[in-house]
Amino acid sequence: MHTTDRIFLVGFMGSGKTTAGRKLASRLGWSFIDLDELIERDNGMSVAKIFAERGEEWFRTVESNALREIGNNRNTVISTGGGTPCFFGNMEFMLKNGLTVYLKMTPEKLNRRLSRSTAGRPLLKNIGKKELPGYISALLNERELWYSRAEITIEIERGNISALLSLIKNRLG
Repeated sequence: MHTTDRIFLVGFMGSGKTTAGRKLASRLGWSFIDLDELIERDNGMSVAKIFAERGEEWFRTVESNALREIGNNRNTVISTGGGTPCFFGNMEFMLKNGLTVYLKMTPEKLNRRLSRSTAGRPLLKNIGKKELPGYISALLNERELWYSRAEITIEIERGNISALLSLIKNRLG
C-alpha cells in the first residue's frame, strides 16, 4: 500500500494531464498545481516564449528547480510538462516523493489532439501537419522509457477520471 499526499501526473503533451489533474484534485479535496503554469507565472512569460528567448536547456533547469520546490507540498496533485520526467533525474525525484501516474495515449490519439492545438507548444512550433504523426511517434517512443516507470499507468480516454480516481484511491489506501 502506497501512502502519500502528493500525486505526480506524467505523460505526453496533449494527454490531458492538466484537465485530469484538476478533476482529480477536486475529487480528492486536494490542491492542484500545473508545473508549466507555475513556471509561466514565476517568469512572467509563456513556456513558448521562454523556449524562444532562453532555450530549452534553460527551461528544463527552471522546470526541475520548480518541481523540487513544490515536490514537498502536501495533499497536492501536480501536472508535469511532457518532458519533465526526462531531465535532471526528475522521474527519480517524483518516484521518491509521491505517487506517479502515467496518462497514456496512443500516437494516433495524440496526433488528433495535437494537430488541433500546436499553438503554445514549443516543440511543435516548426513541425508541419504531415510530419506531426512521425514526430509524435518518435518523441513518445523516446520518452516512454521514463513514462513507463510510473507506478500507475492508465490508458486515458474522455470521461474515465472515475477509473483513475478508483485506481489511485486503491493505491493510497
